[in-house]
Amino acid sequence: MKMEYGGQRDYRERTDIKFETIKAEEVKFGKNNFIEIARKKAVTGQGESTEFIAISRGFFGRDGMKRFKRSLTVPDDVDVIEFVCKNIKAMSSGKKAAAETADAETPDME
Repeated sequence: MKMEYGGQRDYRERTDIKFETIKAEEVKFGKNNFIEIARKKAVTGQGESTEFIAISRGFFGRDGMKRFKRSLTVPDDVDVIEFVCKNIKAMSSGKKAAAETADAETPDME
């Protein structure tokens, strides 16, 4: 498990919360962008923990390292997860990226 240390946005010193990445999957798109979906756990200094799903968007820097731009956390609640998945699919146009479509339509020249 990858360990991360977090704090609050108002920059108060908060080092008593540790974030653990339990599992992560990513998909690359565009020139150097990615979306990562990860199951994470926040553990307090008192040992209390909360698991959640993080959906993050980012890009790869010139050094090849991931740079995260935005993130959305979803509670580990089956009803909330089903709602999010169902509505993302319902709002999707069902189109594939232009590069994927062009590759699929180009016949192989053997």
